[in-house]
Amino acid sequence: MVLASGNSSSHPVSFILLGIPGLENSQFWIALPFCAMYVVAIVGNITILHIIRTDHTLHEPMYLFLAILAITDLVLSSSTQPKMLAILWFHAHEIEYHACLIQLFFIHAFSSVESGVLMAMALDRYVTICFPLRHSSILKPCVVGKLGAAVMARGLLWVSPFCIMVSKMPFCPNHVIPQSYCEHMAVLKLVCADTRVNRAYGLFVAFSVVGFDIIVISMSYVMILRTVLGLPSGEARLKAFGTCASHICVILAFYIPALFTFLTHRFGQHVPPVVHVMLANLYLLVPPMLNPIIYGARTKQIRDQVIQGCCGKDP
Repeated sequence: MVLASGNSSSHPVSFILLGIPGLENSQFWIALPFCAMYVVAIVGNITILHIIRTDHTLHEPMYLFLAILAITDLVLSSSTQPKMLAILWFHAHEIEYHACLIQLFFIHAFSSVESGVLMAMALDRYVTICFPLRHSSILKPCVVGKLGAAVMARGLLWVSPFCIMVSKMPFCPNHVIPQSYCEHMAVLKLVCADTRVNRAYGLFVAFSVVGFDIIVISMSYVMILRTVLGLPSGEARLKAFGTCASHICVILAFYIPALFTFLTHRFGQHVPPVVHVMLANLYLLVPPMLNPIIYGARTKQIRDQVIQGCCGKDP
């Protein structure tokens, strides 16, 4: 592999993404369900955005957060899936160095944004259920905008040092990444230098972002549970539980595989590579696919708009 000219921090011209190591003979067929899920994610999230944009009755905090989540899911899934499908179907394993860093940035930045949006939606559920009469005064549009901007800024600012630090480090002759996209730890393993600072910063970002968000989400749902159990009506309790159940499913679908992938890179030497790579791919694709389905099915206004658009008549 030819290196770019320069000093000891010279970088390779490109990396080689293997795709799904161990399943080379089946990669063409494995790509089919991945492609189907990606299409569902794209169509579903664009539909959600279109409905929220055109229906002014949906310009409320819950739906504004849902719109931010849809945008995040579009970026997150599109940052990996087109290249992954090109690898699996057309054996386009090579990725240019700067394209790899850009992909790394988008994956980690918008994973952080997704986590922050899920936290914001948990806070919205908390205010809706625990302070229903004050919801509109607490979560004003300006508050929603500031919260969304803070979540976005946190993702961009916290992750930018990843790319800056990696770009200044020398790489070993081996430029093969044994998965289907450029992830921070996978790229860092190809560096021929001391990476303790990079690893420490990666742990700091993971725990400061995911740790903080999970704590806020957990506290929100503890308070929600206390309030719901105190409701006098069984029907009201059931409705409140149903509203929160869909959000909890989305949270679990995102955090469980994300944490598994993060921990496997550092402590999972005995985890089969195929299991690690498959879950690493699914955690960036399954939530973007499920979010519009779950929220679309659970939200009457969105469900009615979809039925009207598909059938050409009022639901």
